[in-house]
Amino acid sequence: MNRQLAERELTSEGPRRTGGAKGRRRTVTVNLAESPIAWLYARGHLDDRLFDAGERLRADYERAQLAPSVTMRWDPVRIKGTSDGGLTAGERQIAAKARFDGALREAGPGLSDVLWRVVCAGETLPDAERALAWPARSGKVVLRLALDRVANFYRIV
Repeated sequence: MNRQLAERELTSEGPRRTGGAKGRRRTVTVNLAESPIAWLYARGHLDDRLFDAGERLRADYERAQLAPSVTMRWDPVRIKGTSDGGLTAGERQIAAKARFDGALREAGPGLSDVLWRVVCAGETLPDAERALAWPARSGKVVLRLALDRVANFYRIV
């Protein structure tokens, strides 16, 4: 796993995002490379099924290449003998996009927003709650409901 550790001041809202700790304040070490869903899973807020559903959704998002790109593509060259399931690169991308769209449709319009923000865009739950104008600490419950529906879509038991 990629680790990018930083010392942050611990405030009542959680670790301060900017600057380091100064003086004798309480501090915490955070991994800046950890995704929000991995953070929730590591702390017991998500079970294996919900975490796997989020990881499958994120993988399909990345395979479908839905994230904006602003530079030249540096995709690896295909090598003969690698397993590709008999599909071309374009067909695999289209299949991933169809699965991603189906998972978001299964989650529903009220739940897909938090899924996209936290799982795909990597926003923290507090940031997603503010962007969606939700009450503080409501995002975790809504995210769990959304991930449950996504797990049903991917048939994760």
